Amino acid sequence: MIYREAGQFKSTYASDQAVFPIRQDRIVVGLAVAAAVIAVPLVADEYWLQAVLIPFLIYSLAALGLNLLTGYAGQVSLGTGGFMAVGAYSAFKITSAFPRLSVLVAFLLAGLVTALVGIVFGLPSLRIKGFYLAVATLAAQFFLLWLFNKVAWFTDYASSGTITAPPRTVASVMVTGPAATAPVRYLTALAFVAVFAMIAKNLVRGRVGRSWMAIRDRDIAAEIIGVRPLRTKLLAFAISSFFCGVAGAEYVFLYLGSAETLAFDINVSFLVLFMVIIGGLGSILGSFLGAAFIVMVPIFLTNVPHLLGLAMPVALQKQIELMVFGGLIILFLIVEPHGLARLWQIAKEKLRLWPFPY
Repeated sequence: MIYREAGQFKSTYASDQAVFPIRQDRIVVGLAVAAAVIAVPLVADEYWLQAVLIPFLIYSLAALGLNLLTGYAGQVSLGTGGFMAVGAYSAFKITSAFPRLSVLVAFLLAGLVTALVGIVFGLPSLRIKGFYLAVATLAAQFFLLWLFNKVAWFTDYASSGTITAPPRTVASVMVTGPAATAPVRYLTALAFVAVFAMIAKNLVRGRVGRSWMAIRDRDIAAEIIGVRPLRTKLLAFAISSFFCGVAGAEYVFLYLGSAETLAFDINVSFLVLFMVIIGGLGSILGSFLGAAFIVMVPIFLTNVPHLLGLAMPVALQKQIELMVFGGLIILFLIVEPHGLARLWQIAKEKLRLWPFPY
């Protein structure tokens, strides 16, 4: 068999409870990380880094945060774009007020500010759930964008109403600003998403994750056996908002360079939600797979007419892309409603039994 645990004995509880207990998983993940850190910055050109890989990593981090809240804790949210905006504007204000502060620390502080905002808008989850909670978080989306539009203090009273990432260095290397190169910004985004993915993986494997899943599956039964709904739900909103806030700060500082509130409209919230659903609810890997699907498929559909030698108006091509993209999402959800992570799980199960029939 190509992929099996048989013969891989564990002599300690720590090795048995490792994040990657199977040797094949450790090898694959190690090779993937090495390729992402070493090979990609050397091989990928400016277009792939700036237009594909950097947004993929940022969206993966946002999807990871939403998956913790919706996939593991069972709390529906449509305010991801608003929380990302909080992170972006907080990072802008922090870097403006403290020019000597490291931009990496500013990202983390922006995440903390977003976590506090997430707790405030997570309070309705103590009374409502499902569709009604989705409407409450949708209200948070519109309120936050309205606030950033109307209060000029958040943009340092800029007449254009936009925020611009100031040039900042880390260890004498330019990380943000016009002079920052795409490989440096890519590696910064990669480092953040890798660290937060490991944190999320360990969270869902521990007591916190078990409490989230208990609330998700049977909230009344979970409360009876000692899980505190208040602390559990608000903690889920805080950690999810922290992830989304850091992703929002990276969205402006590492990807766009400058942005206004339209960059965080309701379309961003739906986009991240689609990533979580397509990738797989309650799956860390699914957050990355869903982000890759959402980012890569439109690029593929854009280049298909050129590869086939078809000439069509740009407006018609965009409409066809939207139709095909939406159709693919619907088809995929019908074929595999548990997402791309479930397909990967099925492939691993088949490899365990190969070459015997499944």
